Amino acid sequence: MSNVQDIQKKAADAEVRRSFLASPTVRQYGGIIISLAVLCVVFSVMSPRFLAFNNFMNIMQQVAVIAVAAYGMTYVILLGDIDLSIGSIIAVSGMVAAQAFAMGFGFVPAVVLTLAAGALMGALNGALSAKLMLPSFIVTVATMGIYRGMVSLPTNGAPAMIENDTWLAIGGESFLGIPIIIWIMAVLFVVNHIILSKTIFGRQVYLTGGNREAAIYSGIRVDRIKIIVFTISGMMAAISGMLLSSRLSSAQTNAGTGYELDAIAAVVLGGTSLAGGVGTIVGTILGALIIGVINNGMNMLSVPYFYQLIVKGAVILIAVWLDVRSKSART
Repeated sequence: MSNVQDIQKKAADAEVRRSFLASPTVRQYGGIIISLAVLCVVFSVMSPRFLAFNNFMNIMQQVAVIAVAAYGMTYVILLGDIDLSIGSIIAVSGMVAAQAFAMGFGFVPAVVLTLAAGALMGALNGALSAKLMLPSFIVTVATMGIYRGMVSLPTNGAPAMIENDTWLAIGGESFLGIPIIIWIMAVLFVVNHIILSKTIFGRQVYLTGGNREAAIYSGIRVDRIKIIVFTISGMMAAISGMLLSSRLSSAQTNAGTGYELDAIAAVVLGGTSLAGGVGTIVGTILGALIIGVINNGMNMLSVPYFYQLIVKGAVILIAVWLDVRSKSART
């Protein structure tokens, strides 16, 4: 009797394991979570300071700037488009805030102006692509240079200091023991997750990216969707610029350089397909954590910057290769 019970118990345990491994959540995020855990183990072995609480908080604050920009990039890539201008928008947004404070504006007007600037630049990207039927890659390569040049106009290339205490508190103060910048990342994660997974607009984004012709036949105004998506991307980049300028206590003309690559890598690592129509904000935050861990780990090991660029480029190549393989398997 005991042997029969043991066999039944083993069979039940095996069934639980099979059910767990076959669950959609594990299939979708299991690989990236394992990759993140492996990276943490490797860096902790190579540098004992890596697992220190202060370093963990530092990683999360670095991730916040990347993740917020990547939230907006998720919408764009879900459409099958790309936005290479977000690094420049990050820099412009910080400069807009700095100039607003220099002209005597308070915290709230500065936030409004910064968000409006990001939304306007994003909407311009979307309108040029949608209305002139230009590839978003070409449009955002052009505006990347235009926006980057605009950053230097107010100060002739010099950084602009920010002395507003409320603004600086975003990047330097904590609430309930957790830095405010991390709270902002978490709140925006929830907001964007709800928009994409629970709203009609989110479903329209997925349908437009997955099958543009079907979206048109179903009555979706795909041009308007594209403009809205790029506007959201611009606003997320503007918020990222707010967080970065708050941490640096200044607006730098080279701020955000390379952040578009980090954002794209985070989104693709998180499982969003470059072909459009597949992806989640949950995957994006996990991808951003991997990018943040890689950046922090290599900095702690004093890896030269040019080697870091090589590593991140390789990560993007691997992520794209996995995306292509996944698409082939689905087909």
